[in-house]
Amino acid sequence: MKIAIGSDHAGFRYKQAIVQHLREAGHEVEDFGTHSEAAVDYPKFIRPVAEAVAAGTFERGIVLGGSGNGEAMTANRVRGIRCGLCWNLESARLTRQHNDANVLSLGERMMDLQTALQIVDVFLTTPFEGGRHFSRIQQLDE
Repeated sequence: MKIAIGSDHAGFRYKQAIVQHLREAGHEVEDFGTHSEAAVDYPKFIRPVAEAVAAGTFERGIVLGGSGNGEAMTANRVRGIRCGLCWNLESARLTRQHNDANVLSLGERMMDLQTALQIVDVFLTTPFEGGRHFSRIQQLDE
């Protein structure tokens, strides 16, 4: 799978670990930055991830910050993006199954690294179940 990823300074450490995890699993990953823990303005790194997913260049996106809230809000401002802020395995499963999320937002300060990696795996492997949810999502994207 082709995956775009980006973070601010507060999500940098987990982003690095997730990139390595995804590449080891055989995914093609493009890192949109940031590239250090120096303070940055997160929309500069999150919006390009969302735009690349919306354009179809990447199948999925992952964005990270301290809480993941601002990153999810920024991504969701891009037409065609359905970004889910996830904090556990069940929220990751449901955001894919019921909402067809194409971008995942994580907060580094909200969970340990092992949980974050497990959430990424669930997000990437859970199929969208379609049906009644899809027609509502389609209407919102149009």
